[in-house]
Amino acid sequence: MGVLSNKIDKEQLKPGDHIYSWRQAYVYAHHGICVGDGKVIHFTRGAGQEIGTGTFLDRIIFSSSPTHPSDNPCPRCGDSPRLDGVILSCVDCFLCGGDLYLFEYGVSYAVFLVKARGGTCTLAESDPPEDVLHSANFLLENGFGVYHVFKNNCEDFAIYCKTGLLVSTSISVGRSGQAASLVAAASAIVSSPLRFLTTSFSGLAAVSYGMYCVSRLVADIGVRRDIVKVPVERLVANPSIANDILN
Repeated sequence: MGVLSNKIDKEQLKPGDHIYSWRQAYVYAHHGICVGDGKVIHFTRGAGQEIGTGTFLDRIIFSSSPTHPSDNPCPRCGDSPRLDGVILSCVDCFLCGGDLYLFEYGVSYAVFLVKARGGTCTLAESDPPEDVLHSANFLLENGFGVYHVFKNNCEDFAIYCKTGLLVSTSISVGRSGQAASLVAAASAIVSSPLRFLTTSFSGLAAVSYGMYCVSRLVADIGVRRDIVKVPVERLVANPSIANDILN
């Protein structure tokens, strides 16, 4: 695993790792928590249960749960990969034919900005592996609310398991770096008054990229001020906490 790539081998996996795999030709990544014995706990969106974006993204982002013919289920997962919500799958079903990547925690500002693609790292520190595994297994039994592509997606689930952090304000994005990057890219192009200071393509590109980096940075859970730590038992016992975030 290098600065520009978080790709790892299956043999390098450790219980409590936050992993991801790119989908749809690198359009987005699916995230989960490795729990050992070649298994992954992850949060998937299911037909009729997710909150759509109302945009073209709804045509791109399909269920991240792999499927098998009904007469030939995965020998390790059984029928579980066809379910939605928080599920337990083997690593192969989680990867769905893609490569394996490790999400990084506690990175420096320099590393965060070098990794320009969102959803690969955060400045926030991870909890100990035993706490991560407890949260993931607890949510496997009790659920993680309703899927929302911007506020409560698979990356949000994995980041919560790793940090116990929730966004305390009702805004457009949750903890997901992918969602934050998408919003940052849009705002960098259409919202920056600095774009009027240059008419050249290279100048506009430099200004837009600078605004994109700043927007990503301020949206990261490692620097945001609207983040609170919520124990998983309290989150499950008080569903209104998650509802307040999604509304």
